[in-house]
Amino acid sequence: MGRLFGTDGIRGKANRAPMDAMTAFALGQAVTHVIHPGDRAPVIVIGKDTRISGYMLEAALEAGVTSMGGVVHMLGVLPTPGIAYITESMRADAGFVVSASHNPFYDNGIKVFGGNGFKLTDAQEDEIERLMLSGDLPSLVPDPANMGRAYRLDDVLGRYIVFLKNSFPRSLSLNGVKVVLDVANGAAYRVAPAVFRELGADVVVINDDPDGYNINENAGATAPEGLAAKVVEVGAEVGFAYDGDADRLIAVDETGAIVTGDQILLINALLMKSEGRLANDTVVSTVMSNLGFRVACEKYGITNHAAQVGDRNVLEAMQSLGAVIGGEDSGHMIFLRRQTTGDGILSSLQLIACMLKQNKPLSELTKVMQVFPQVLINIDVTSKPNLPAVPEIARAIKEAEEELGELGRVLVRYSGTQNMCRVMVEGPSQSITLRLAETIADAVRATIAL
Repeated sequence: MGRLFGTDGIRGKANRAPMDAMTAFALGQAVTHVIHPGDRAPVIVIGKDTRISGYMLEAALEAGVTSMGGVVHMLGVLPTPGIAYITESMRADAGFVVSASHNPFYDNGIKVFGGNGFKLTDAQEDEIERLMLSGDLPSLVPDPANMGRAYRLDDVLGRYIVFLKNSFPRSLSLNGVKVVLDVANGAAYRVAPAVFRELGADVVVINDDPDGYNINENAGATAPEGLAAKVVEVGAEVGFAYDGDADRLIAVDETGAIVTGDQILLINALLMKSEGRLANDTVVSTVMSNLGFRVACEKYGITNHAAQVGDRNVLEAMQSLGAVIGGEDSGHMIFLRRQTTGDGILSSLQLIACMLKQNKPLSELTKVMQVFPQVLINIDVTSKPNLPAVPEIARAIKEAEEELGELGRVLVRYSGTQNMCRVMVEGPSQSITLRLAETIADAVRATIAL
């Protein structure tokens, strides 16, 4: 594994291998062959975000599936968690998501859900990748009489909107609550405003005019500053920012302060604990979570398990530990009793429910956690050698860790979806943290950067 599939499906620059039509066609064929139920034609759904390259890739996937005898249902633009929900609810055998999440428009990716709404296992991806690279696919196609068909589902937005509304407590109302939504010119641009309006909220929407190129451009969960300004400008109680495929959430409180995924996760976990809904009093986060999250969990009697980065790793840890809530500081959150994957819109509904149940503004709820000063520097790299084996980088990391001692931590890792090295440092002050992070980043730039 690893030649095609990364930590979250296959991803790369659009119209270049592996994000080209040939690879998508082969992926459609391979998945259809691997998941074939045997007694009938496999049913597969395909959805996408708003990138210009989505047209090409969804068409290639459709061709691959139907050439292998599968029946395709085209969903059009829909958030990743919506595609997971539709896959499971309509009893399909698999679901394709054409999206590169928070990446710029010129990137794209393909993720695959199984019929249960969960992402494929490593073993399944291994089998699919082996088949794609084997050269055997042309010999496996059926006779022309057994080729598949494709249909377009026109009511998927309505189905997903109802699902999301049903996740919000019926005892609560959003009537009179002013909410600002930043939909990142991405897959949530129709769904999110409809959900909040139908629940009675006074909704202000920004970055809701996708043109194929502006997805995530100075917008959404990776750039919430514009949302913060709009919340203050219109006097909203809260603001929610999603990424391009709407599987992550970053919030803004009524003062314009940005609320991270760690804070959202803890606020929800504490309410669930008080209501007896926090299974095993356990929350799963990742190694990238702020040090303050772990400190707060200890304070409130919550067991915190730090998984490796990636919502798949979070989910696997949740399932093994019997946890029902987990997530990442970047905004991926999984409410396992309600959804099979990260869902930004569902997460925002759970957060606003916390505010209403406790009758407190979000700025008050965030006080449950002290956020330690943290600096994250991303460096584009030409290769990904073992970091401890690069003397300059290893030396810079060791010196930073020795200076911080028990007052902070250092985490240097490669991105699983981009050719990028992430340098993260937490420390006792912003100035010390920034200085140490820049020192390590300089070592990376001097050795493996573009």
